[in-house]
Amino acid sequence: MVELVGLAAGATLTLIVVALHYAKGTGWEAPEDISQEVLEQRAATVPETDFPEPYNRSIGGGGATAIPAGEAEGELGEGEEAEEEDEGFDPEDIAEDDVEYYEIEFAKEGETIEVANNEPLLDAGEEEGWDLPYACREGQCISCAGHIEDGPAEDYIRHSNNDSLMDDDMEEGYCLTCVAYPTSDFTLETGESP
Repeated sequence: MVELVGLAAGATLTLIVVALHYAKGTGWEAPEDISQEVLEQRAATVPETDFPEPYNRSIGGGGATAIPAGEAEGELGEGEEAEEEDEGFDPEDIAEDDVEYYEIEFAKEGETIEVANNEPLLDAGEEEGWDLPYACREGQCISCAGHIEDGPAEDYIRHSNNDSLMDDDMEEGYCLTCVAYPTSDFTLETGESP
């Protein structure tokens, strides 16, 4: 019985000491947040390069890549014909006499500009000074995706490369502005992805 009373008294005394310790505080204070300073120091040590801007400019996280053509197992579905049509499309092969210009309305930017059929929509917008979203500039992600309000994308543009958009996306009017070349006049909403 004596042991039980001693044990209870010891536990009570320990709890009182712990409570008093935390009531007074430990005197410890959190150090100043230096994370921004560290980031600036690291950025200052990175040398300037001629590489394009980093992938972090994309909207919506971007950066998701598709399986390159020919590496997926199985057969291609009904979109095989559309891919064969665009396969080999190189805008640089368009002769200077065959260059045509189309009126493209950039809805969010509030302007309509002329874009040549051998110039990507993204480049035309950047020449106007607009900060349009993009990441890879290769048609392998959807960071630069835009929406053509007037109908299916195939009716208004031609992609030089498209590893990301499905046929359904194209039917709904989505395109990759970094590799999309106009074939008609239309209205484009930039920064819109499926």
